[in-house]
Formats: sequence, structure tokens, C-alpha cells
Amino acid sequence: MKCPKCGAEIAFYDLKANCRHCGVNILYYTQDYELERDAKMTELDNAAARMVVAKIKASFIGSLLAIVRMILIVGSICAMMIPFCSVTYKLPFYEEKLSEGLIGLIQSFRNGLLMSLLSFFKSSLFSKATLGAAIVLVIFALIAVIDVVMLLIYLLSFLKPDKMTKIIRNASVAACALSLIAQIAAFVCKAAIVPQNAYTAFSVGFGGAACFVLHLVLIFIENKMLKKGVEPVYREFDPKRKELRKKIKKGEVDLDDLPLPIFESEDEHAQRMKEFEQAMEEEAAAELEAQIGAEAKAKEEEEANTQ
Repeated sequence: MKCPKCGAEIAFYDLKANCRHCGVNILYYTQDYELERDAKMTELDNAAARMVVAKIKASFIGSLLAIVRMILIVGSICAMMIPFCSVTYKLPFYEEKLSEGLIGLIQSFRNGLLMSLLSFFKSSLFSKATLGAAIVLVIFALIAVIDVVMLLIYLLSFLKPDKMTKIIRNASVAACALSLIAQIAAFVCKAAIVPQNAYTAFSVGFGGAACFVLHLVLIFIENKMLKKGVEPVYREFDPKRKELRKKIKKGEVDLDDLPLPIFESEDEHAQRMKEFEQAMEEEAAAELEAQIGAEAKAKEEEEANTQ
């Protein structure tokens, strides 16, 4: 074993708390050294964590545009609950309705109607209406996939705010175009593909129009954010602390060679000195209170002895 201060060899049977060569207390010297290293790493780790929080804040609630974007992305998924179109199948003692919105499709899946569409293609009575429903359903599914992917990208947008914003904008353009196509396809199916008869009824919903409007506004918001830039607000010196942290982990910089604190702005220095002065005042007040108490106790003992 070596002395942590002077490096002299200490025999294993030497149980003294102090080094025979330099007199330093081995236990407390090591504790101070480790505490200093921990304090330095804590400063760097906290800076990295604050930068992540700053990115999350900038991406989600850092500005009015970011808040509106969040509402529109969630709203575009909620808008898909509005039916894009509806098909009603009618026979004696039988009637089913396929509503092509999120809620309607879930219900149709649960009652088995959605799985029966393939067999309806073979029916001379239902084939035309089923074809129209299938055309809109395919476009609806593409929009749903894009919206889900866009939501996932949005949730990870704090990793690379500007790049993710551009991806969301491009996804919104695709979803906007598909929403318009779905709305037009619904009108075309009703007018030209699905004949009006006693066995089927095809009605147009406005889910496609709602999704189109929301995605169009979202494109405008994304373009505004790209023009303005999604810039997180970092605390002074935090980027330098993060870079230094990487160098320490790679072994390019020795933590022991750095001062404590490593970086300190004027505001941080003022705050640290204020906390230090407050702690010293509290310690002085506690010592004064203890001294007064000791004097009072001594006086009481003296008076008791005189009596």
C-alpha cells in the first residue's frame, strides 16, 4: 500500500491512521480526493443532463409554434376518427355498416365485418360497394401509417430538432396529399363506382377533409420552425462541459488536472459565494448559540455550588 499523498510504501501491519513519512491522515486524505473527483464529474454530468432537458423543452414546449405543432400532430390522429366514407350492406334480415374511421374500423373488426370484405368482392350485389370501400380504405391505411410514424419521430425530435422537424414536414406533405386523394376518391366512388340500389348505400364522410386541413396547417408550422430554427437555450459553459466530459471518458483529459469548479460563470460564482456565506453564517450562529448555552450552564453550576 502507498501513501495517497507522498507515495511512500506503508507496511500492511502499520495500522496507524497517519502516514509515518508525511503525517497525513490516510483515510480523510483519500476521502477528500474522492469527493473532489465526484464533485467535478457531477458538474459535468449535470451539464449533460441539463442540455437534454433544454432540447426536450425546445422541441415540445419551447415556443408557441412548438406547442401548436404538438396539438396538430395529436389532432391529425384524432381526426382519423371522423369517417372518410361509410358503406351499408342491406339484405332481408341482414344489415351491416362499415364506417371507415378509426372507431368504425375497430367496431367492424370486432364484429367480423372487416374480415368479410374479401368474400364480399365475389358477391354480385356487394362487389361494387366493396371496391369503393377498399379504395378509400387503402388510402386511409397509408395515412394512418404516416401519422403513427410521424408521431414516433416527433417523440424523438429532441435528439436532432432541426433534422426531425424537416422529416415531420415531409411526412406531413405526404399525409396532406393522401388525405386530399382520399376525400376525392370517396366522392368519385359515390358518383361513378358504387351504383345506387336497394342492397348497398355509399355515403361520403369528411375525415379526409379534416386530415387535409390539419396536415396543411402543420406543414405551414413546420416551415416556420425550420425558418426560425429549433435552438435549445443552454446554460453558459454547458456545451464546453459536455465536450470535456467526452474527452475525460476517452482518456484524453485527466480529471485530476482540472480545477474545482471546472467552469463557473459570474452568476454561478455569485450564487456559490452566497450559499457559502449563508452556510458560514448558520455555522457561526450555531457556535454562538452553543457557546451561550455552555456559559449559561456553567453559570447555573457555579450558582448551585455557592449555595
